[in-house]
Amino acid sequence: MAEEGNALGTYLRARRAQVQPDDVGLVAGPRRRVAGLRREELATVAGISAEYYLRLEQGRDKHPSPQILDALARALQLDIKGADYLYELAGVSGHQAQPDLESAADGLDVLIEHFPMPTVVANRYQDVLAANRIACALSPGFSPGQNFLRWRLTEPAARDFFVDWDEATDIAVSGLREVAGKSSDDLRMRALVDELSALSERFRELWARADVGYQPGITVVRHPVVGELHLQRNRLAVPHSGGQHVIIFSAAAGSASAVALQRLSTMARS
Repeated sequence: MAEEGNALGTYLRARRAQVQPDDVGLVAGPRRRVAGLRREELATVAGISAEYYLRLEQGRDKHPSPQILDALARALQLDIKGADYLYELAGVSGHQAQPDLESAADGLDVLIEHFPMPTVVANRYQDVLAANRIACALSPGFSPGQNFLRWRLTEPAARDFFVDWDEATDIAVSGLREVAGKSSDDLRMRALVDELSALSERFRELWARADVGYQPGITVVRHPVVGELHLQRNRLAVPHSGGQHVIIFSAAAGSASAVALQRLSTMARS
């Protein structure tokens, strides 16, 4: 029962045993009797006092600050899943580790090629990390490497593609606002907001309204070959990815839009 009542300390102790002194630039020395790092060694690497770290392991302090948790995660060399788990044990809500992932997580780039509908993997900055062939055939705004929010706001082709361009930009900006609020110290996010503010009056208008949250629904688009499509849009968050998400555009079975998507899929394959 004592172990269950001190889950944070138990986890810290277990992970400390997995880190060797030479992993963090320390000399092990002779006659070493502990597995992994000593408490005082981990405290030194994390930049906190040995006395305070002892309180954490013993369960006498169960609510360290986010800064302390970040330091411990680095010292323990935790991956993003381990770091998130550390935060959960400390009772810190709303934390999401922010790795610099420039490719789709968990092999999603390969997986979405098996999807029959347009599917895109994007990061929290709305950069397209991966898109299946039918998504690329649907719109150049979904091409890997493209920032689809910047494309919607600044490319004349976007106004032709989206039947309701105002709604399309509103949805994307609200989605950005949702993740930006969780990344107040994210310099890259701040730079993106500054850039879009300078480029687009529409962005300035929407950002000032401060609407929050991506909204699923129907997006109506015009394709130069297959015509008008009514597509259900859905966004799925990718856990432990620093804000990556999958956007899927589907059509109702048997509808004219489903037939048009099938034509588009055939074009994409050929």
